[in-house]
Amino acid sequence: MYHFTFHMPAKVLFGPGTLQELHSEALPGKKALIVISNGTSAKRFGYLAALEKELDQAGVTYEVFDQIRPNPTSDNVMDGAALGKQTGCDFVIALGGGSVMDCAKCIALMMTNPGHIWDYSLSVNGGKKQAPNAAAPIVAITTSAGTGSEVDMASVITNEATQEKTGIFFPSMLPTLSVVDANLMRSVPPKFTAYQGMDAFFHAAESVICKNEHPMGEMFALKAIELIAQNLPKAYANGDDMEARANVALANTLAGFYMLCTSQHTMEHAMGGYHDNLVHGAGLIMLSHAYFDFFASRKACEPQMIKMAKAMGVADATSGKDFIKALDDLIASVGCADLRMSDAGITRDELKKYPKRIHEVLGGDITADPLPLSDEDYLTIFEEAYK
Repeated sequence: MYHFTFHMPAKVLFGPGTLQELHSEALPGKKALIVISNGTSAKRFGYLAALEKELDQAGVTYEVFDQIRPNPTSDNVMDGAALGKQTGCDFVIALGGGSVMDCAKCIALMMTNPGHIWDYSLSVNGGKKQAPNAAAPIVAITTSAGTGSEVDMASVITNEATQEKTGIFFPSMLPTLSVVDANLMRSVPPKFTAYQGMDAFFHAAESVICKNEHPMGEMFALKAIELIAQNLPKAYANGDDMEARANVALANTLAGFYMLCTSQHTMEHAMGGYHDNLVHGAGLIMLSHAYFDFFASRKACEPQMIKMAKAMGVADATSGKDFIKALDDLIASVGCADLRMSDAGITRDELKKYPKRIHEVLGGDITADPLPLSDEDYLTIFEEAYK
């Protein structure tokens, strides 16, 4: 029999134009720390100005922290939390993609808790402490469709000093209000549309093959897979196709509602901890054929893979290999078939140190794979994926 808990306290405003509804919502504080990336898109495309207009209408004051890196660091967290505390902010608004939302969650945690963010990390060099206080309230406004971070409590942060990229999560880090407005995603270039969409795809696909999957999670995951397979190639080919953008955004949020990731995400975190320039979605794509084919070749999760293949439009799917073919075709359709680990600076020789790191960082549940993987298995997958 199944046993599971479904708890979704985040209110989601979904649909093109919903950012303009924010001023009418009951915001969780009187002064916001707006967290954005260290790039230019939030300002250049008017997203920050639109948010500031909404806050002005709502009578909420704000400060802006604009230093979040593509792979956010523990220094980003502590600098943002310091600004929030110094300026009297009582809640956090994340305006950006997964990196911004992840970092904003940890900033909110450290605005209310003592010490350093790594005191609360469960990685090998983390302090493994329980946070004594709830995080400051969080509003998440996503400008990408990839991480599902707007509807979960997880964050992924890099500690450059220890070369660890790992998950940090507490229930209070789950946003209380989320805005999923596809108009804010129109500016995402094709390459990153593909990387982000495939990240969402793997959240769903890993959840389906996860040993802990259940009907509630599978319902969200299979619908996300269907929507991405149908719409990501369209959004990649034409960024102005707002129906495709909105459907990929919906898939991303659905996948985030019940994210039961397996070891693929942990394997990518091992890679990303050593290579800060590696885009998370790209790393997952690099691993994906070898990873899923490892299980397909051993017929470890045939019913689950057949369900995913059918969700992707393979009506007569009969084996896990049908899913592998559909996956390869999807990756090719978004221009990612030739991604190479070596182009990210990864050498074949360094793959040998990754299996040990998998046991030291968090990404997915490595105990929930369809088959238990040994360090030799992890190395085999890394080597099969290497090019």
